[in-house]
Amino acid sequence: MKRAIKLRAKADQKARRYTQLLADAIGAAEDAAMQMDALNQLYNVDVSTYTLLTQALHANSGQEVLVDHLAQSTPGEEAVLFNQVPDGNGGQELPANPLFGELVAGTPIMPPAQTAFDVAPKKTPEQVSN
Repeated sequence: MKRAIKLRAKADQKARRYTQLLADAIGAAEDAAMQMDALNQLYNVDVSTYTLLTQALHANSGQEVLVDHLAQSTPGEEAVLFNQVPDGNGGQELPANPLFGELVAGTPIMPPAQTAFDVAPKKTPEQVSN
């Protein structure tokens, strides 16, 4: 549980850092677009103010939305609730699980070998119609 909580906290920290960086990049793109727009008006030209990526980011989420998401959530705000789980295995140790980085030891499960009785020859279309 401690390891999972630690991994969740690291993921949250990365998400916060990258969200802030993305919000800053969108803000920089908006500043650049305003400068490009001023140059377009000054020289009477029509040079694109955004790249395709920054235009999509600006149109779909925008800096305000990302900053708002960050402001609504603070690090470590999630409460850890422990539920009482009934002891369904009589107190025995649970088997190792590779999901949690535990090594699974034991003999591999091998499917039973097929015998001649298990494998029936396939019928050709002529045999099926007769």
